[in-house]
Amino acid sequence: MSLSAAVLSAAGSSPSPSPSPTAPSVPSLRDAHESATNAAGWVEENWSTWLAIGLRVLLIVVIAAVLRAVVRRAITKLIDRMNRTAGTMDGTALGGLLVNAERRRQRSQAIGSVLRSMASFVILGTAALMVLGTFQINLAPLLASAGVAGVAIGFGARNLVTDFLSGVFMILEDQYGVGDSIDAGVAAGEVVEVGLRVTKLRGDNGEIWYVRNGEVKRIGNLSQGWSTAGVDVTVRSDEDLDKVKESLSAVGERMGKEEPWNEMLWGPIEVL
Repeated sequence: MSLSAAVLSAAGSSPSPSPSPTAPSVPSLRDAHESATNAAGWVEENWSTWLAIGLRVLLIVVIAAVLRAVVRRAITKLIDRMNRTAGTMDGTALGGLLVNAERRRQRSQAIGSVLRSMASFVILGTAALMVLGTFQINLAPLLASAGVAGVAIGFGARNLVTDFLSGVFMILEDQYGVGDSIDAGVAAGEVVEVGLRVTKLRGDNGEIWYVRNGEVKRIGNLSQGWSTAGVDVTVRSDEDLDKVKESLSAVGERMGKEEPWNEMLWGPIEVL
């Protein structure tokens, strides 16, 4: 009897049903209203800060753009004025030695380009740092990284930096210009083009020499200021030397009054 009861009990018992998956809860209209209210409140609290940051960034950008345009225009006018002043100087003055129009043009363009680039770098760099500071970005790690990167680039491109700086000082000091005959040590010839990195020379046989400005240790300018020309006059051994000297002096005096020699001869001819 106990066996049948156990069988009936086992047959009558049914397995427990598995739990059904929970359905996703649908937000109610009240929850959506609360979320919208919170978002609107957050925007209302911070919109003044956003507006102030936007206006500050806009003001910095506008001032930087206007200042950059004004400075570049002032530099251009200054260079043009210097160029015109050098062109109207008397040929005997030191500044009037820049009689070559191409030389004056290239020199003024190079100086203007360097000054405009430096002004743009300083103004735009300062504006960029001010904009980042407006967003409350910590500039210390950024400046440190930029300093390390600048040192690495400067060390790797030290030859390029040397050439550039040497070219800047050569142009500013007017050591030579287009049309001058120079001896740069590594090469000699007539200056065809003066750049911030490379000076282009034309040799006596027509070849073009590209000389890096950083490699020039000394420069002999044969055209700047004045130079002497030695002319050998061959006469017979039985000629009267006093008469020869008088003839040469008379020819030199006549050449000094005729064109184009009157502009080339800066002093009387000397007979050695």
